[in-house]
Amino acid sequence: MRYLILVSLSALAVGIAGAADAPVPEWARGSTLTEPLSGPGSAANLVFSDPAVWSFGKDAAGAGFLELKYDTKKYKSSYSPKHRSPVHIALLKQPVGADFVLDVEAQSTIPAYGHQDLCLFFGFQSPEKYYYTHVARAADMNAHNVFVVNDAPRKNIATKTTKGVDWKAGTWHKLRLARQGSTGTVDVYFDDLTTPVITATDKTFQGGYVGIGSFDDTGRFRNLRVSQKGLTVGNAPAFFRPLGK
Repeated sequence: MRYLILVSLSALAVGIAGAADAPVPEWARGSTLTEPLSGPGSAANLVFSDPAVWSFGKDAAGAGFLELKYDTKKYKSSYSPKHRSPVHIALLKQPVGADFVLDVEAQSTIPAYGHQDLCLFFGFQSPEKYYYTHVARAADMNAHNVFVVNDAPRKNIATKTTKGVDWKAGTWHKLRLARQGSTGTVDVYFDDLTTPVITATDKTFQGGYVGIGSFDDTGRFRNLRVSQKGLTVGNAPAFFRPLGK
């Protein structure tokens, strides 16, 4: 995968705004890539591991969102990863640099259970090489952690986690991923954007694609934002498909 960090804001196809007023650390301020995920227009900027389970919906007030929805007991995904790792992934087409902050609002739509999760993906090089955060109701070796997939089944790498998070039914939660590739630091936040619920340190992958999804659950996403010092542009990932394909 080839990508290049630029300082010009004119080259990116999706929405960009100055990040001076964004509540992100100084090291991630410079440019902001925004994707509201509010309707079909957003699909042009995303690719999916299994497009059949993603669609756009609206809430009672008419506000739009991107939804991951399928029968978790009967549906067999068209995407079968080579190694034990998440099945449902939506990536932004634009690669992101090594140092960034990703913010998104997320809502879990599956009944509560220990591994109830939604995920954030980053440093994505290929389906066999990437990181993801698994934000779950209960923590154990396979849940509520940061994982690396590196030509092998996912491996947990968190140095600190909480006991889990409370995915409240019908509630939008704020998720934040702060990644400093230069130091290897990864901090994951849930609603409280001052104290991380998961922390990790790893330098295996630097820049790459970022995205949202779940290991094998369902959920909704809206108001995605990526803040970074410069602007990263490059080719869309060839290994996933557009919506409807």
